[in-house]
Amino acid sequence: MTSTTPLVSHVNVRFCSVALVTGANRGIGRHFTQQLLERGAAKVYATARDPERIDIPGVEALRLDITDPEQVAAAAAAASDVTLLINNAGINTWTNLVTGDLANVRLELETHFYGTLGMVRAFAPVLGGNGGGAILNVLSAMSWFSYDGANAYGTAKAAAWSLTNGIRIELASQGTLVTGLHLGSADTDMSADYDGDKTDPADVVRAALDGVEAGKLEVVADEWSAYVKTSLAADPSAFYTAVGRG
Repeated sequence: MTSTTPLVSHVNVRFCSVALVTGANRGIGRHFTQQLLERGAAKVYATARDPERIDIPGVEALRLDITDPEQVAAAAAAASDVTLLINNAGINTWTNLVTGDLANVRLELETHFYGTLGMVRAFAPVLGGNGGGAILNVLSAMSWFSYDGANAYGTAKAAAWSLTNGIRIELASQGTLVTGLHLGSADTDMSADYDGDKTDPADVVRAALDGVEAGKLEVVADEWSAYVKTSLAADPSAFYTAVGRG
């Protein structure tokens, strides 16, 4: 099967003049907001479930829970000039699939898959009306592997990866670039209890924004994510044995 519409591979860097970042009150989302301002964005909508916690000068704060369709619709109406949508909001309930709380499994999927999809559906017409623009979905190296104790998160991120690949094709005809960002553990509140190596979130965000400006479809932000990706073509037992889980 072939497509007659080429995927967007180059976007004028001016597309990022008006950006909206979900989960902007902390972690990677806060770094996205700061770096967009530093790069000269004309406006940045910084969103969070509790916008009072957004403390970055120069942004327009909006209340947004991406699992609430009414709030998503309100954000799209309020931010009708957006040309860059950064889907960053996420959670990790540290839940397994077989024995974990099923409500947590559903919450992970409601956030990472349905929440992201809801944002895309609401903002795709906005981006199309503003010349195409771009969407950046913050994914994970766990889109590509499983980890005992956080399998709900991995499942939801794998679904979000597939979503990213699907909407990229669907939105190509309106000139919207769709980029997926994969990273391992970044030094943020979400990974505070993780004792392994952590990437500086500022470096992750810098690589992601550089990648979008270069028209990349995918940004692999660290060596761990690159290693996981290269393992996909091999027998899975090799990867899980190498990381001590085979």
